[in-house]
Amino acid sequence: MARIGVLALQGNFAKHAAAFEELGERVVEVRHTAPLEKLDGLVIPGGESTTLLNLMRDEPWFEALRDYHSRGGALFGTCAGAILLSRRVRNPEQPSLGLLDAVIRRNAFGRQVDSFETKIALDASQQRLTAVFIRAPRFVELGQGVEVLARLGDEPVLVRQNLVLAATFHPELTRDRQLQRMFIDMASERVASGNDDSRHPAADSIPPGLAAERQRRITC
Repeated sequence: MARIGVLALQGNFAKHAAAFEELGERVVEVRHTAPLEKLDGLVIPGGESTTLLNLMRDEPWFEALRDYHSRGGALFGTCAGAILLSRRVRNPEQPSLGLLDAVIRRNAFGRQVDSFETKIALDASQQRLTAVFIRAPRFVELGQGVEVLARLGDEPVLVRQNLVLAATFHPELTRDRQLQRMFIDMASERVASGNDDSRHPAADSIPPGLAAERQRRITC
């Protein structure tokens, strides 16, 4: 069985954990870097990406997450998590992990009042998936190695690159568990194969001087 963790620094991590627990998974809420060594998959939830960067100042999170990924750990970023995983961030520019070959634009779907829920189709199966968009980012550029798994119209909203899965919406806010099952399968593949071919160029490290701001909001 894959060992799944949810980054629990900020954002809606409790709902993510509950979604996986509905599927029978024992989920670890991760608040420090040390537990990463024991995980096969880690969810980076939505929230406020700049706040998340602030909270990561307490420990060497960027180094730990990149090392975790280089050793074959699977990552699933939603909304702010997708921002953190991407190669480059716009509106405004900010540090990111660079583990997903994508350029992403923050808050590109509008303000909180512009939030919406809709149905999208998974490209491979045409199965319908319920998606909640809350101040969601947009992928504005994808590298050749990035596979689009779902679109809203012509726009990619769910992508995968090797052991990185990223969504611009909030799958934890619905009763649909297709993506949680998909991520469990990804993490399980890592357990079975010992996959360690997931290295990608690192993005800039977190700049010094960011003050910690402890808050929980579902915005991206």
